[in-house]
Amino acid sequence: MRRKVFVFGGAVLAVILVLSGVSGAFLYSNAREDQLRKADAVIVLGGEHDGREDYGLSLVRDGAAPVLVLSDPYPPTDRIMRRVCQEAVANVEILCRKPELLTTRGEAILTRQLAQERGWKSVIVVSWRYHLPRARRIFEQCFSPDPGALVMRAVPRDYDFSVAEWQFTYLYQNISTVKNALQPECAGEQ
Repeated sequence: MRRKVFVFGGAVLAVILVLSGVSGAFLYSNAREDQLRKADAVIVLGGEHDGREDYGLSLVRDGAAPVLVLSDPYPPTDRIMRRVCQEAVANVEILCRKPELLTTRGEAILTRQLAQERGWKSVIVVSWRYHLPRARRIFEQCFSPDPGALVMRAVPRDYDFSVAEWQFTYLYQNISTVKNALQPECAGEQ
């Protein structure tokens, strides 16, 4: 009996991993980016320092938006954030803010609060390519569902992940997508 349980459990785990890998490769590895267009602000989501901060700077330098918002959940000693947050770009305001919730949802709520204060209607959101589908859904819920309000852009980089790293990434994105679907709307959250 014990052997049957292990075999069954192993088979279920194998099916979950295969389905997660196939769905992840389809949904996340080649996630759709939006065509770049001007917006009221560029929002750089937190994550690893993989060039996203400098990509955000390059977008505002090229005129994509007059404001750059960097999610800053990092310690005050973080050298990259200190450099980028002190950067001076002509005719550009740079805001480094720590969201109350250190999640994509928290970043979307922070963006909504800033948009309400400043009259923004559209933003460019920068994150990992594989994070774009989930980030899009969260920003549609917590920032704006209006067509044209979001421009989703991937950090321009390659992902040299092992099969195990991709499997973890896909599982994480799938589980987080389900978690987000089960959470109530964030329209009233502050």
